[in-house]
Amino acid sequence: MVKLGVREWLAVGRLFLNGHLLRTDDGLRLCRRFEAELAKFTGAEHALAVSSGTAGLICALQACGIGPGDEVLVPAYTWMATAGAVLLVGAVPVLVEIDETLTMDVADLRAKLTQRSRAVIPVHMINRPCDMDAILALARDHGLRVIEDASQAVGVRYKGRMCGTMGDAGVYSFNQHKNMTCGEGGAILTNDSQIHARALNAHDMGLAYRSDGPGSNTPIFVGNNYRISEIQGAILRVQLSKLRRRIDGMKRRVGAFDRALRAAGLPIAPHHDRDDACGIALTFATEDAAIAFGRQRGVRRLFDNSKHIFTEWHPILDRRMSHPDQNPWAWANVAPDRDINHCPRTLDLLRRSCAVNLMIERPLFVAQILARRLAA
Repeated sequence: MVKLGVREWLAVGRLFLNGHLLRTDDGLRLCRRFEAELAKFTGAEHALAVSSGTAGLICALQACGIGPGDEVLVPAYTWMATAGAVLLVGAVPVLVEIDETLTMDVADLRAKLTQRSRAVIPVHMINRPCDMDAILALARDHGLRVIEDASQAVGVRYKGRMCGTMGDAGVYSFNQHKNMTCGEGGAILTNDSQIHARALNAHDMGLAYRSDGPGSNTPIFVGNNYRISEIQGAILRVQLSKLRRRIDGMKRRVGAFDRALRAAGLPIAPHHDRDDACGIALTFATEDAAIAFGRQRGVRRLFDNSKHIFTEWHPILDRRMSHPDQNPWAWANVAPDRDINHCPRTLDLLRRSCAVNLMIERPLFVAQILARRLAA
């Protein structure tokens, strides 16, 4: 878990002395500064700070014109907000299997395309990028929007490109368990000025009353209130300044664990960009072996984190919205008995896979102890 320090405390204290906490006030403009700094850091043309990663997904979907009758392909291994955001804009999520890399299986993605498919949300889980080259090529061939969910890969690169910057839009989360944090928060990245303008509209219901509107000829539509405050902006600016060092440290730890665990003959899961890896996972031949390994310090079996497994998304599986008439499946004419949630390979892989926590202290020491214990 990322910790806050004295620099964040001082940044918030300075803001309190200034007294302007709304991002729309003419105060220190910390949110705007953060957005400019995040865009520069990632190489994106535009960055927009929002109240959470979930809010970012909703705004990105709205910005890309996704709505009722559309299908959006999402992986079966992700936090349920990836699929939930799709439903909250009136579209239907279609679940896609993961492969041995523990990211979206491109072959299954291709197999599940229909005439209603409008977008795909690849998710870079546990700092492990998806096969973005293949996903982007498939999306181009089929006219799909690509919205990257990089909530669990903030600051991580894939073949030299920052996760979250390769599709039409990308989304970050700054929840306390992410690579940088302000408690709760998020951001939308895009290189498309029109998408940025629509996302800005989606995140601020009062945009029409701002003197500095979206700068677009697009008519303003009814948005929401997903703005962050200057308090979050103050914290995020400091956190961003630490991110590169934090990511570099994670890469060194991956190297330490990789060497130690491979020397012990343990089954390291494949990675789409091993040279820039910031996450390490193992997939065992049996579920019992994964359960045993998951008992080690600094390790967790992926199947035990149930909130990231599609079989636990009960409101989604039961097709239960806040009102019975607010039913995206009905709008898309999806038959009640149509099974779009059958992903047995995902369940098998998660039962047999473990992730290593790279935020623990003395990672090399822990890696050596793990290797010795398991080699014995």
